[in-house]
Amino acid sequence: MKKILVIEDESFIRDNLIELLEIEGFQAVGAENGSKGVELAKDYQPDLILCDVMMPELDGFGVLEKLRQDSGTATIPFVFLTASADKNNLQRIRDIGINDYILKPFNVDKFLSAIGTWLAH
Repeated sequence: MKKILVIEDESFIRDNLIELLEIEGFQAVGAENGSKGVELAKDYQPDLILCDVMMPELDGFGVLEKLRQDSGTATIPFVFLTASADKNNLQRIRDIGINDYILKPFNVDKFLSAIGTWLAH
């Protein structure tokens, strides 16, 4: 069973994503902020990380930086979840070399299809 880590500070969004992923047959766990997300990624060793960009304490960019510096988490596929369609923010996301990003709110069918694609790599 594929493991997915959801790092999202909004509990409603995090809980809904985890529930959706579990219904689809994934093992999902959530972290309420970037710092806890980094710890969970190291302990849990997920097959995929879904991470909000804008969070208190440690934002998504900081999470990605910390995970890429650790050999145990450096190659885990990483996908940003963002509500910001700001051109500069999206360009920054593309420039840092993540696997992909999803704009919130998103279509569930497209979201699940994309997860299948990311896990196939």
